[in-house]
Amino acid sequence: MLLDKKTAVNTRPASMMNDEISLLFFIVCVGCLNWNANVNQIIANNIDLHCFFLFLCIMFCRGIPYCYFFYIMGEFEMIAKTFQGLEEVLAKELVALGANNVQIGRRMVSFTGDKEMMYKANFHLRTAVRILKPFLHFKATTADEVYEAVKAFDWEQYLDTTSTFSVDAVVYSEVFRHSKFVAYRVKDAIADYFNDKYGERPSVRLNNPDLIFHIHIAGEECTLAFDSSGESLHRRGYRVETGRAPINEVLAAGMIMLTNWHGECDFIDPMCGSGTLPIEAALIARNIAPGVFRQGYAFEKWKDYDSALFKSIYEDDSREREFKHKIYGYDVDGRMVACARRNVKSAMMSECIEIECRDVKDFEEHPEPAIMVVNPPYGERLVPEKLLQVYKDLGSRLKHAFQGNVAWVISNNYDCFDQIGLKASARVPLFNGDLDCEFRKYELFQGKYKGFRGDGNELQKDFSPLKRQSRLTGLDGETRSERASKSRNNDANYSSEIDDESMRRRRELEAYFDKARRKPARRKPVEGEGGRKERREGFAQRDDRRAPRGERRDDRFASREGRGERRDDRRASRENRRDDRFAPRDERRGARNEHRDGAKFAGKGGADRKPFDRKGNGKRQAPFSGDFKPLRGGKRKEI
Repeated sequence: MLLDKKTAVNTRPASMMNDEISLLFFIVCVGCLNWNANVNQIIANNIDLHCFFLFLCIMFCRGIPYCYFFYIMGEFEMIAKTFQGLEEVLAKELVALGANNVQIGRRMVSFTGDKEMMYKANFHLRTAVRILKPFLHFKATTADEVYEAVKAFDWEQYLDTTSTFSVDAVVYSEVFRHSKFVAYRVKDAIADYFNDKYGERPSVRLNNPDLIFHIHIAGEECTLAFDSSGESLHRRGYRVETGRAPINEVLAAGMIMLTNWHGECDFIDPMCGSGTLPIEAALIARNIAPGVFRQGYAFEKWKDYDSALFKSIYEDDSREREFKHKIYGYDVDGRMVACARRNVKSAMMSECIEIECRDVKDFEEHPEPAIMVVNPPYGERLVPEKLLQVYKDLGSRLKHAFQGNVAWVISNNYDCFDQIGLKASARVPLFNGDLDCEFRKYELFQGKYKGFRGDGNELQKDFSPLKRQSRLTGLDGETRSERASKSRNNDANYSSEIDDESMRRRRELEAYFDKARRKPARRKPVEGEGGRKERREGFAQRDDRRAPRGERRDDRFASREGRGERRDDRRASRENRRDDRFAPRDERRGARNEHRDGAKFAGKGGADRKPFDRKGNGKRQAPFSGDFKPLRGGKRKEI
């Protein structure tokens, strides 16, 4: 684009002295071109003509004239937010709806349109989370700059002191690290604007406010926008009960739209849960707008809300069509089957959706052509007892009971994908909440892949949507290395059936024992060494050098033996002296005991010593005799 409209809209003319002349010139130019009915559409869609007329007006009035704004005042910029991986699907929806200047971004799609387009986007888009209407663009490097830019805006055209509002913030910047702090500063700026002017301020309300502001910061670029949706658009309004791990309605609709299915055949979900995928499939097949179940939108509280216009959009059912096939949902849990049936009844889709209680391993061959979309458990929030066995049963039934059809499976675990045991012909990276997932397509055929290729057939592999490397994890939480993935994909002899975890462990053990059985490598000659004969001579010389050292060692040991004899003599004399020293002390102790009175000490050390009775009387028994056996630590245990 040669001109940024959002910059032009927020810039006021420096001079307005010749606005009337400029307006008259612009009207004459457009009137000369309007003789053809198709010229209006050409001008509306061609930005070069816009720039040409703007240049002529600038030459006349030395500023940006209002006449250009009068011409484009019917359209304004809008942003539709979505999940990562669904941007292209959302862009196609906007083009089909009649939006202009559709541009794909990261988790968003920008477009232009009028008020009717904003109402239609909220009511008809299946893969949009919310619709934003930007009205202020500026640059800021600090929180104070954000505060000043927001406070300088004229808020009286949207709010008054009796209004309520809330602020939501999304920040991708190294300067602003806390989104809540940015939201607080924006709230303070709006409140201070009215406080300084009227002494009163509008109230902040988190639930159901009059206006919802959304500030988005990317680096230094700041965008302040109105939230026209209010509650997230994924809340359709038909769900009356959910399970433990329900899939998001926007993601479910995006998955179905990625398959390019629009009701041409039957639709099957063998793990339907609360019935989100079957209900979204029914809405797509019958082309019913997802907004028919909602209670309201945020734009209904705006000052310029056109109730007649929105009523005409709500009551227009000319786009709906008839669905001649069936949608089947199965689940092994009877409680989830009952929940899905209640949701189907709430969505008024009981005529085309059938819910039954059936395990995936009991899936039988479908008589009619069909497409299957599966959202099996990942092992994160919903953990079955045998997670890998569930995927293995799914792959087995796809191979033997769904031949000639197409199946799509989403998961975030490559170990689970391996258990399916089939080759994927397409892979689309998606995000299910915070989980990095892949949405894989499987084309089913009879026999093995080699036989299928031998008959001249080939899978229509389409990996164009895989623009980024998905980060799938295994059951151990580790990501598969990029090198291993490439080598695995490039292996032409890779079997279509992947072994289970036990076979993998067996290979690891065999590799380990093979490595242990290997013979040690031969010693390579070091630089400077010759052949075997020279090495022997070197060893002999080394033995000769060691001989004198051994002789000296024997002499040293001989002297040690003599030293031992002297030590024994000293020890014998010490014992003799010791006996002589202790002899008189024993005599003195015996005499002292003879003169001591008392029954307690009587006979102690004498011949009339009483046996020990474990109460302090008599002689203590030997520690290893009697009915006690010593344990470790010196304790005794009774046998």
